[in-house]
Amino acid sequence: MRTKVTLISLLVIATAVFTPLPTQSQVMKKKFTTNGKSDLPISTLWRKPTDIARRDLFYGAGGKQHLPGQRLTFVKEDKGGSNPKFEVKDENGVTWKVKLGLEAQSETAATRLVWAVGYFTDEDYYFPEIQVSGLKKLSRSAGLVGVDGSVSKARLERVYDDTQSTPWSWFDNPFARAKEMNGLKVLMALINNWDLKAVNNKLVMRGGAEPQFIVSDLGATFGKTGDHLVRSRNNVVDFVTSKFIKKVSPEEVDFVLHSRPHPFLFFKLPYYIERTRMERIAKDIPRTDAKWIGDLLNDLSDQQLSDAFRAAGYSASDVRALTGKIKSRIIELNRL
Repeated sequence: MRTKVTLISLLVIATAVFTPLPTQSQVMKKKFTTNGKSDLPISTLWRKPTDIARRDLFYGAGGKQHLPGQRLTFVKEDKGGSNPKFEVKDENGVTWKVKLGLEAQSETAATRLVWAVGYFTDEDYYFPEIQVSGLKKLSRSAGLVGVDGSVSKARLERVYDDTQSTPWSWFDNPFARAKEMNGLKVLMALINNWDLKAVNNKLVMRGGAEPQFIVSDLGATFGKTGDHLVRSRNNVVDFVTSKFIKKVSPEEVDFVLHSRPHPFLFFKLPYYIERTRMERIAKDIPRTDAKWIGDLLNDLSDQQLSDAFRAAGYSASDVRALTGKIKSRIIELNRL
């Protein structure tokens, strides 16, 4: 009898150990779907912008009214991710996450382009230099932090109180086949975003407000897509010389969005599979959906496009080059 009970116990334990736990995206999908259909309206992903031609791409989603205050006080370091980050609080009691390094500029510009055509983004602002009181020594600083509390080339992202978030996947979400999701995928190809992991997306819930699907990390943009040996971010030359559309068929279009690791990393099988899968995000996009997002982007003026890059602190020559490249890609979309 004891042997039988022991065997049953071992089977129960083995089942518990080897049964995979549900992923965050699976939990999210179950929470917001009924009988396989989304309980969330498309407005949680995209809202029709009736004012595209008037949108202020210099200040972006937060607008001028949400600019950070001038007196910033150090709160704590954030050691997550690959870029130096820390939190500060301004004189208005608002908390901001400061990001340093290459992604500070590219992320600031990217949020403006994505927000301009109706998608949700973080509220980001770029500053060539800020002053932070009480700044402690950081484990990572990228050589951009002075002993006097001065910080160079900083992106400040507003942190809202009473906020919950969960990751969402490009392949497993309530709007996977909607034109609005396909439009967002085209935008990722437009800005050469090669870091499309689910952990970089978040479904945000603030208080009792309607949830919002956000691509929350747009730093790996405006460079070259590819494996870790050749890809880049915030590299103007790489971006302006890169190709946008890979293949066009009567019904679909494939965009250039390389993410597969170098073959010698095949021994890291989960990583290799994830990166290889990410390349599919910009493939088999219906031409009608690509043309739809192209029509929205076509309503943006050259001045608005330039403002997005000026807001990120790019030089005048880089602003012209980046604006010209984005404009040419919009033309490619509208020729589909």
